Amino acid sequence: MGKNLNELKAIVSGLGLPSFTAKQLADWLYKKKVVSIEQMTNISLQNRQKISENFEIGASQPEEVMESSDGTKKYLFKVNGKSIESVYIPEEGRATLCVSSQIGCKMNCLFCMTGKQGFSGNLSATDILNQIQSFPESDQLTNIVFMGMGEPFDNTKEVLSVLEILTSDYGYGWSPKRITVSSIGIFPGLKEFLQKSSCNLAISLHTPFPEERLSLMPVEKAFPVEEIVKEIKQYNFSGQRRVSFEYILFKGINDKPSHVRGLVRLLSGLECRINLIRFHSIPGVSLEGASLSEMEKFRDQLTAKGIMTTIRKSRGEDIFAACGLLASPQPPPQEGERLKWERHSK
Repeated sequence: MGKNLNELKAIVSGLGLPSFTAKQLADWLYKKKVVSIEQMTNISLQNRQKISENFEIGASQPEEVMESSDGTKKYLFKVNGKSIESVYIPEEGRATLCVSSQIGCKMNCLFCMTGKQGFSGNLSATDILNQIQSFPESDQLTNIVFMGMGEPFDNTKEVLSVLEILTSDYGYGWSPKRITVSSIGIFPGLKEFLQKSSCNLAISLHTPFPEERLSLMPVEKAFPVEEIVKEIKQYNFSGQRRVSFEYILFKGINDKPSHVRGLVRLLSGLECRINLIRFHSIPGVSLEGASLSEMEKFRDQLTAKGIMTTIRKSRGEDIFAACGLLASPQPPPQEGERLKWERHSK
């Protein structure tokens, strides 16, 4: 699991198997989602044994699950002795999975809990795809967002491999419009993604002003937001795929009329939307989130200027599953709290 068709072809060639076996493997892995090579019954027993001697499926079920009062579920997976988290968000007519691309994160954004835990390694395509394929509600998914732990374009090769499998005929056959990759703007990975993928893009923006963004996001020093937006403007985002900008609204910091004007200037000529996100407080950070009424006012000001703006509904905050709160390991719930980790049956 996690190998694209060319990699599967190389595997079967190395084992001396017929070339069509690669397509059979892909079909069993990504369409039938088998958990054992023995289940691949249209491959001869002899060839299955040869595959089993050298490979395994690579699937593993989540170790634990925590369910929010709003129905959101956070799943914990083990990877090389470390923990990663993904979040399942069911809604009426829609079911979204927020997946992780790294164990922790290097970027150390001021407002993000994941960055506070540091970085422990990249996830392989197998590890990323396993989050999508191996949890109980997998067959109910309608959308996938790469907005979990880590920076996708700091692990571009593996993320692009997963996107290929998700959208290819030999894989899941998903429309790219159902998948969104979120990034703070790592430039080399961003350019490669824009050139090779048709999936939606979300950029973590949070302010149009470079110095202010630098105080929130150290990445601004290496990859200025002005250059990021300039690069994005070179690609066509009308109809085929969508670009959006994530904007956590901090009270008294990035919520002024000057920010509205700055956003209009920065995004002029780009067909896009802005998603306003409520700040979820984290220990040791003095930032304060804007109120709902303040968010609505900011939204209306941007909308009046011609920028489609929405307020993202916060989900799973009571289980540390909302935006910016994923971090493993985390402190267990205190006695008396409603929260409860449950061992996931294997």
